[in-house]
Amino acid sequence: MNVIYPLAVPKGRRLCCEVCEAPAERVCTACTVTYYCGVVHQRADWGSIHEKICQLLIPLRTSMPFYNSEEERQHGLQQLQQRQKHLIKFCYTVAQKYLFEGKHEEAVPAALHSLRFRMNVYGLSSVELVPAYLLLSEASLGLGRIVQAEEYLSQAQWTVLKSTECCAAIHSLLHRNLGLLYMAKENYEEARYHLANDIYFASTAFGTEDIRTSGGYFHLANIFHKLNKLDLADTLYTKVTEIWYKYLNNHYQVLSHSRLQQIDLLGKKFENDTGLDEAHEAEAIRILTSTLSIRESTSNTDPEKTVFILKTLVLLYYLMMNYSKAQEYAMAAFTLAKEKLSVHEQSTIQELLNLLAAEESHS
Repeated sequence: MNVIYPLAVPKGRRLCCEVCEAPAERVCTACTVTYYCGVVHQRADWGSIHEKICQLLIPLRTSMPFYNSEEERQHGLQQLQQRQKHLIKFCYTVAQKYLFEGKHEEAVPAALHSLRFRMNVYGLSSVELVPAYLLLSEASLGLGRIVQAEEYLSQAQWTVLKSTECCAAIHSLLHRNLGLLYMAKENYEEARYHLANDIYFASTAFGTEDIRTSGGYFHLANIFHKLNKLDLADTLYTKVTEIWYKYLNNHYQVLSHSRLQQIDLLGKKFENDTGLDEAHEAEAIRILTSTLSIRESTSNTDPEKTVFILKTLVLLYYLMMNYSKAQEYAMAAFTLAKEKLSVHEQSTIQELLNLLAAEESHS
């Protein structure tokens, strides 16, 4: 972590803490453009996001150079906006990943950065601010701060209400977070209403079988599980697993075919062999491992479903190139299949184990 020193504030200028907007007393000595009220918030920001973007903030928070022409000035402004848009996406992805990993405290500074950059680029009332408000709401829920979560959600709802350009994907996110809020309040009737709307809008935006729709099914399944409506929960958990298995298996088949043809498939900067960014990989891990825990509690009555979720996790970790974790789940699936399932199912899992052994040997 970077060392910080007491700040000498220029006369007539008010500098605010990056995390809480209280009067600042310290400055990051690496970038000299980020201020804090004290060591606690500086450490929180550094651990969450600042270490990753420290130097990227310098051109955004210093005066623009003098340009010889209006054309050069416009080009400089465009470059500045592109940097901010890059940081909007990056900070959002980092915050999302923390949330899916259950690291709610760490998510807050990254989400705040995404919100501020959105305000700079799109203005204070743009619907583009809504995803950042929802991140902050979810982080607040995870920290048990329900009142604060409601405030962020109210801001998001008001922004959506005023907008004439709000897409179905934003509506889906809003209803999902409202569903999570009412789940935290144990108002399951209201939670079900909002999650049903989440599924509707996500299906409109992406389709009913898309991984981006699966989160709504998953949270709705959790409600039915809490209410002991196990048949409904089971149907939805199965649907979630099928959606993820289909996505991962299709991606695996495409990559396997491409490797055979010696085609180089390097993804975007923040993607790897899953075709997902880090946040959505973390979401997949959370959804699938949570579903596995529920399946394992009923494995004696339905071993096929437990083996199916284990195979889905094998594919996920294989595509993430975490071969030891993939092998762990493959061995668990093989052991259960030997006890409960057909020889054909055992041979299918054995093929996965052989594939993993070959990959590890090659690595």
